[in-house]
Amino acid sequence: MQAQPGSSAASPAGAGRRRRAKAVFFDRDGTLNVDIHYLHRPEDFQWIPGAQEAIKYVNDRGYLAILVTNQSGVARGYYPESDVVRVYDWMNAELQRSGAHLDALYYCPHHPDGSVPRYTKTCACRKPSPGLVDRACEEFAIDKASSYFVGDTESDMACARNAGIRGVRYEGGSLLALVRDAVE
Repeated sequence: MQAQPGSSAASPAGAGRRRRAKAVFFDRDGTLNVDIHYLHRPEDFQWIPGAQEAIKYVNDRGYLAILVTNQSGVARGYYPESDVVRVYDWMNAELQRSGAHLDALYYCPHHPDGSVPRYTKTCACRKPSPGLVDRACEEFAIDKASSYFVGDTESDMACARNAGIRGVRYEGGSLLALVRDAVE
């Protein structure tokens, strides 16, 4: 299923049968991968140290691992939405090698200063607004009190606060160590 703006690349159709009460929401750029402005090609993707292991850690502890990312490059006309989904699919293929996975992708393709009229707007899904997190919580029946948002910017932490979820700020080093300390 191709993701639509503000929705997931994973089909939540089975969410009712496999409900999990807790999730770790991950920002992408600067948290799971080295922040390369307007990253949209798998060949430019570089994992942050411990990122794959952090995702496996949350998988193994029964948390949903959900990717939440602003992708204003779509609104700016730098790349199509299909590139966002293609990078996500590539990430999951890489993660499968270590027995890990991301459960869903929620992304915002909008920006008020965009050049593509369809995406040029202020919206409720662009972080720090909580729209993407709220939608994931609704679709997967996630208990916010048992969940975390891991990100590297103040915008990510504001999104966590706005959604009523504990924010965990990544500032370098091993992402696995940070996530382990937060979850334990």
